[in-house]
Amino acid sequence: MSMWEAIVLGFVQGLTEFLPVSSSAHLRIVGELIGASDPGAAFTAITQIGTEAAVLLYFRRDIVNICRAWWRALSGQQGTDRAARLGQHDPDARMAWYIALGSIPIVVLGLLFQESIENTFRNLYLIAGTLAGFALVLGWADRRGAKTRPLTALTPRHAIAFGFAQALALVPGVSRSGGTITAGLLMGYTREAAARYSFLLAIPAVLGSGLYQLFTNLGEFGTAGTPGVAQTVVATVVAFGVGYVVIIGFLKIVSTYSYKPFVVYRIVLAAVVLVLLAAGVLSAVAPTSLPG
Repeated sequence: MSMWEAIVLGFVQGLTEFLPVSSSAHLRIVGELIGASDPGAAFTAITQIGTEAAVLLYFRRDIVNICRAWWRALSGQQGTDRAARLGQHDPDARMAWYIALGSIPIVVLGLLFQESIENTFRNLYLIAGTLAGFALVLGWADRRGAKTRPLTALTPRHAIAFGFAQALALVPGVSRSGGTITAGLLMGYTREAAARYSFLLAIPAVLGSGLYQLFTNLGEFGTAGTPGVAQTVVATVVAFGVGYVVIIGFLKIVSTYSYKPFVVYRIVLAAVVLVLLAAGVLSAVAPTSLPG
């Protein structure tokens, strides 16, 4: 992978991570189109650290308030009974518990299906199918969802449902934000509430996955057929800058407009991928990918 290819992939990661279009699918497709082949699941996970750093920066006040409230609840400052420690008296403390609860599905499923995530799930026929299939689900949810429930109405059961929806993004083409937002709309949450919780819920999952891949694959970077350390760092930094700008714009967009443009885009992209596969421009199974 050359430096310019790393910059392009970092830009793609930052641009698509928070939109309901699947950043991992775009990295898989664009990587092969520009000659960098499939950058691999590890490269994808590590560059996502950059976009999550943008989330930490943008939501820094919310995150600090949530962490402080959680500590106050755990330490018994809001009451020593079980309900108080679980955040009965503070919505920020409850949010911390809901984020922890919603993170369980992706951790468990990520460990169980790690081999498939890094290899089988990156087949472009599967990605084209998930791009189109979940586009229809997102569009249906956006039309049928009540869009009346605020984020303060979040419940433990809904937090787990959000978590399983996020776990669907282990398959490239589904989209982490697309999965959680779709679930939120189906449960009656507003577009803004679903998107906001999607950002917060992704923090532990993405940072955990990225750091795990960083430490377990660090020795592989720079070997034949894998991205170098410098290229990965550059891509991550670019993803951070672009991702921060996208967060600002996306939250404004979802408060006003529907998800129809994203639905149409996903279907068109799926069709383009199938055409390129038929023409031999893309390979369903990447010739080179980063070892898991």
